[in-house]
Parts: sequence; C-alpha cells; structure tokens
Amino acid sequence: MIIIGENIHVIAQAVSTAMRERNAKVIQDLTKAQTEAGADYIDLNVGPMKKDTEETMQWLVSTVQGATDLQLSIDTLNPVAMEAGLKACQKRPLLNSASGKTTSKEQMLPLAKKYNCNVVISVMTDKGMPPDVESKVDSIMGTVEYANELGIPNEDIWVDPILLPISTAGEGQRFTVLNLEFIKILGDVLPGVKSTVGLSNTSNGVPDQLRPLLNRTYLVMLGRNGLYSAIADPLDKELMSLIKGGIPKIIELIHKTMDKEDIDLSALSQKQVEYVKTARVLMGETLYSDAWLES
Repeated sequence: MIIIGENIHVIAQAVSTAMRERNAKVIQDLTKAQTEAGADYIDLNVGPMKKDTEETMQWLVSTVQGATDLQLSIDTLNPVAMEAGLKACQKRPLLNSASGKTTSKEQMLPLAKKYNCNVVISVMTDKGMPPDVESKVDSIMGTVEYANELGIPNEDIWVDPILLPISTAGEGQRFTVLNLEFIKILGDVLPGVKSTVGLSNTSNGVPDQLRPLLNRTYLVMLGRNGLYSAIADPLDKELMSLIKGGIPKIIELIHKTMDKEDIDLSALSQKQVEYVKTARVLMGETLYSDAWLES
C-alpha cells in the first residue's frame, strides 16, 4: 500500500510557524523522519493558503525537496498555490485534490492535465456528500468522465470516498461501513482508477489515546478491500508494521472479524482483544462510543 505522509500540515502549530518564519529545519526534519519511516509520498497540506501564495508554496516545495527524493502530494484548495506547487516539483507530483464540484473541475482538473500529474478526485459534488454507495459511484463516474474528456486517463486518477469521523452522531459509523463497500467495488466500476483516503479523518474527535487504534484497524480493513493508498502517519510504527504484514496474527483477527467469524476473546491477549473490538465498531456491529474497549 502507498503511504502518503501526512505530517506537514498547516493545522499543526509547528508547521504553520515554520512556514511563516521560513524555518527550513522544522520542515526538513519532518520530511526526513517520514522518509526514513517508509513513506512513499510527502503530503504538503497548506489548506486554502491566502497570503504570499506562490512564494510560500515555492519555498515549501523547494525546502522539502532538499530533504527527500520522494514524490510530493500538493494539498491545497487554492488553485494558484496548487499550480505554484506543481510547477516547482522535480518529480511527477500528486494533485491533492480535485472533486466533482464545478469550481474544482474547472480549476483543478486542467492543472492535472497541464502538469501531467496523478490527481486525487473526491466524490464530493455541488450537492455535497453523496449519501450512499450508489450515489458515490454515480458521482465519481461523472467526474472521472469529465477528467477523461480533458485527456486524464483512469490510471492517473486516485478516488477519495471521503472518510467522516466515526464519532459523528448518526452518520459517522454508517459512512465508515459504506466506505468499506465503496472501496471494494471501485475497481470493478472504474477499471484502472486507484483509491485513496485521508485516514486520520476517521478518528477525528476521538480521545487522542484511542485514535491510533482506530486508524490502524481501519487501514487493515480498507487494505483487505483493495485500498491502494492512504494519507496517514508513517511515524506510527505499528501502523507501518501492519500494512507490511509484520503483525500477522492481528491482521488475521481483523479479517476474521470482517468475515463475522466467532472469536473467543478469552483466548486472546489484551492487544488482540482491542483490535477485534475496534474492528467490530468499524463494521457497525457494535455501536460507537468512546468507551468501546470497555464493553
């Protein structure tokens, strides 16, 4: 599985300050750490970026490329910043991201064609988030067709179903289950496209100490259903070990939970029990609460 390192994100105070003060060391230290941890891409998430757009983006890309040979994912809602970032990349970048919204199709997708890069396209449209698997499929098929007409082949498209926090009342857990199904069928309905998710979105709003367990478990589940890539934290050693098959017993237990096999929890270690209980929550078999491990 391709891991896109998520740690250079403007929402992090250290990153925001480093960008403002042009502190290359902070950015490069994060870049080197993610590279050494096994990331395949480095994501540069600068959000909407409204000030000194082009110069800041060029500085950031140059700074990161001074510390790694990895390809970059340029992650911004600002098309001016996006083009500045893509233009500065020495290796073929990932445009992260476009969507089915009219403004995005008109502003972001032409940039993907112009700079011959891979592009993340989310299922979002002008109507908002599609509410079920069928509407997600309809949405993304329409946007992919639009991209194809611009000359962007399916093989350059990475589809993002949009993960919602599982803690979101009512909808979060339902969408967690729906996205497992969506990832499983995506390759059949759109041959050649790849899939990606912003993994940490799943655990937003969850107590900090529980977030890694949710992220790791869900990534294994999504991977079994064919997920190609994830924007995730490569500094989480256990997560990286899991996707490389380094903890086979845990992986087996998660898969058994997905298959709804009977599992004797009394025969398992505490860590194994935690993964099984978490998988049950992500499958929608157990109602989510912050105390799901205690039940």
